[in-house]
Amino acid sequence: MVSLRQGVEADLQAVARIQAASPEAAQWEVRVYLEYDFLVAEYQGLVAGFAVARQVAPDESELLNLAVDLEFRRRGIGRQLVKDLVSRHVGTLWLEVREFNLGARKLYETLGFTKCGYRPIYYSDSGEGAIVMKVHSC
Repeated sequence: MVSLRQGVEADLQAVARIQAASPEAAQWEVRVYLEYDFLVAEYQGLVAGFAVARQVAPDESELLNLAVDLEFRRRGIGRQLVKDLVSRHVGTLWLEVREFNLGARKLYETLGFTKCGYRPIYYSDSGEGAIVMKVHSC
């Protein structure tokens, strides 16, 4: 069974490993996650995935990053992390997703996110564009 909890400094090494193994994820300095709404998914004592969001205005937040360990993908962990963030961030939750990351785009769409913009050449590592998506919660 997977449980979600706030991330702590002791999780950063595992989160860095998951992030590095997920080229589709943003490659942030993981220490900054401690400043935001930082969730980890834990399975049998192991960090299986993480998500990070930040509030940018009284009724707007942004999903900064989401990644799940390769070993634990396709088990609903990413869905669980995003649903939890959506439920806690009242108002509009924004995100950017790589235009060719169809799996992530489909996940976000099934959670109610809609496409509302496009940022060409957004990702410096690949020159790939970003799809801007949002969801509104009460």
